[in-house]
Amino acid sequence: MEQRISLVTLGVADLERSSRFYERLGWRRSAVKAEGVVFFQAGGMALALYPRLELAKDAHIAADGHGFAGVALAYNARSRDEVDAVLADAKAAGATILKPAEQAFWGGYSGYFSDPDGFPWEVAWNPSFVIAEDGSVRLPD
Repeated sequence: MEQRISLVTLGVADLERSSRFYERLGWRRSAVKAEGVVFFQAGGMALALYPRLELAKDAHIAADGHGFAGVALAYNARSRDEVDAVLADAKAAGATILKPAEQAFWGGYSGYFSDPDGFPWEVAWNPSFVIAEDGSVRLPD
């Protein structure tokens, strides 16, 4: 298996509500025509929104999970100011701010919001990460 992630799929309660939320953040839907799923290009990978019950059924697992699932999505910003701007945009789009941005113990600056289905997103500026022009993250060797 190659060391990469191609797609992150979020199991959502209301597909249209969730897709409108991400569109209010400025994301554009992919032109891929697939009934019952919404795709967004996200740098070198994709984000998919799919009804939670259908996703659980497809994976042969129970759909009634609740609480923190031990996973957070992340958006790495190019600056501290961008962290604040992204959190403000997320709040304006309907997100809940879980943690306002603050200086992080690891030397960066970060905060968290959750989308309408409660998926947590970290918004962080890390001085050790290089963000390429295309938005991809380049980790130090």
